Amino acid sequence: MVDDLPFTQTVKDGYYIREFEPDINSEELKWHFDETDRQVTIIKSDGWKFQFDNKLPFILYAGDIINIKANEYHRCIKGNNNLIIKFI
Repeated sequence: MVDDLPFTQTVKDGYYIREFEPDINSEELKWHFDETDRQVTIIKSDGWKFQFDNKLPFILYAGDIINIKANEYHRCIKGNNNLIIKFI
């Protein structure tokens, strides 16, 4: 885990790869925002969901691309198996 964050992170070909384990405590998946825009690609997901503030959560599928604006609150909701995402 990165500084007590709920994922492991590696860098590959200039991208960050984050992996969330399915046995994570849901309370660790907190609402948060990033200081810069992000484009996140879903590499692997099984029942994991994503939610923007004041929006309904939606299921993540491999190949999905999510555009997150700076300072936009969001969170993941745990599913089955690992969630793997990629972003710059």
